[in-house]
Amino acid sequence: MDTNIASDARGNSAVRGLYDKLEDRCLMRDQKGASDVYYDLVRAGRPLTEIIAEGVRIHAPYTHVPYHERIDDGYPNFVNNDHCLLSARATINLNRMLPSHLAMLPMAQTIWYIPTGLDIWAQKIDQAPGHYTRHRGNSQVEEAPPAPHVYWPDQEPTALGGPLKDRLNNWMTLVHRGEVIEAYRVFLGLMQNSAERKQVLAEMVFAGLIDVQDRVLHNRSYTTGHKAYRARSTVEIGNALGWENAHNVVYAGALDIAVGPRWYSTYEVACNYVKMMIEGETLRAVPYGGVSEAELTVLRNTQPVNQQEAAEFTHAVLRQGDIETLEAVTKLLKAGKDPRRILDVLQLAVGQLVLETRDPNAFNMPHHCYEYHNTLAWFYDNFDHPRRLRLLYVAAMFANKVAYNQQGLGEVHPVPSQVPSGAGSLSADQLLDRVDTAICALNGDEAVGWTQAYCDNVSERDRLVQRIALAACKLGNDPHNQEIAQCMLMDFGTNRQPDRDKLLLVAAYHTAMHRKYGDPSEPSRRFGHAMGLAELH
Repeated sequence: MDTNIASDARGNSAVRGLYDKLEDRCLMRDQKGASDVYYDLVRAGRPLTEIIAEGVRIHAPYTHVPYHERIDDGYPNFVNNDHCLLSARATINLNRMLPSHLAMLPMAQTIWYIPTGLDIWAQKIDQAPGHYTRHRGNSQVEEAPPAPHVYWPDQEPTALGGPLKDRLNNWMTLVHRGEVIEAYRVFLGLMQNSAERKQVLAEMVFAGLIDVQDRVLHNRSYTTGHKAYRARSTVEIGNALGWENAHNVVYAGALDIAVGPRWYSTYEVACNYVKMMIEGETLRAVPYGGVSEAELTVLRNTQPVNQQEAAEFTHAVLRQGDIETLEAVTKLLKAGKDPRRILDVLQLAVGQLVLETRDPNAFNMPHHCYEYHNTLAWFYDNFDHPRRLRLLYVAAMFANKVAYNQQGLGEVHPVPSQVPSGAGSLSADQLLDRVDTAICALNGDEAVGWTQAYCDNVSERDRLVQRIALAACKLGNDPHNQEIAQCMLMDFGTNRQPDRDKLLLVAAYHTAMHRKYGDPSEPSRRFGHAMGLAELH
């Protein structure tokens, strides 16, 4: 049995047996069977961190792919990133948002998904059962499905000598060149020194954040920032478990950074624009590197972004082009505006893109873009990375490209929220019930209207955050979507713009409107029946 299991469980044959059975059911792609084991683990009082660690141990070898794109008979096709790890990360945070008696519901969604999230590469070519074969209409039940592939076996660490800066640069070079195994070995070696670990983790997340595609419209094969989300999940889960217990988490998240394709052209624009507009240099055909004092000075800006500045910046990002967007970022920075507070405005701008989208199939880019901005804000708040200013430009350009994509799809529908008549006469509890009902009925307009009514009539927000989080956890079958809601609710708590209530509207709307798979209430309903929670039936 893996050492991830808590020490008091290693000698407990019953607990060992439950985790062995969970692994068997996951590898057999048995959602119902895996969920039944999870209910037994909850009844046995096993801690969430232990269950997360075991879930990651089970899926880590099978959620990697050889490449995130394939050319199939001359047609480029996207091979997506793992949602199992992302969902587990969200579980840690959603667990704190929910009422205590429902705190294990988010992990129920993760366990429900894991059996369908293995070996995505084979699923995409209809050679394995799971989420994508089911979505394509292949609902065949296999009694003995083929074993999921291990495309990238786990490795032993490689220790490099020299200063940490040089070792990190060597690792980044291996990532850039796509040398997956060697990059992973070097990363494992870098993680050995606990005194350097935070800088190593920061560089891993940074490597994910710079990997953003340079065009979006009419693409289906793209990098939507998922490597950054996987890296961020590695950090948050590793912190929760303790790094001495987190090897499988590192295997699940860090190895993928070097898997192709890798897209750095938007980040290169950011580097060059900072060089030209912040440092005042004329670019030449010579190699550049490092971080200048001028760039670091701008990172120390402290001024907030006022409402007029926010409106002008939002207009540039959502309704204009690359040049206007780059110039708008620079204008704010040169006016002394805090880069982190500029990110607050960008979060609200991308939230607006979500609110303007009507087709459930058209949320893919807006909600991934939103997660990018949430992840970047988290990165700013947790790491003092010297190159993070450039990522502000990347985020703004990403939002601008997604706005252009939505325009190209005809998905720009700026409709103001309509507060239902008579809402002012209802109690807070009644308003919350209506928010929940609208979201679970998948009615985005009503979800926004009732959320706005609550914000207009009730001063506190904690209960509203809790109710939206719970609604997100009720709607499953791809728990990446409950993670998106968690990002929006998290940002409501950290965003300092006066109109940050909009993020609550965005969370409610997206939860109701995003594309659902199968019966979205099945995982939570099963959990409710198993745990005797009538409110989930």
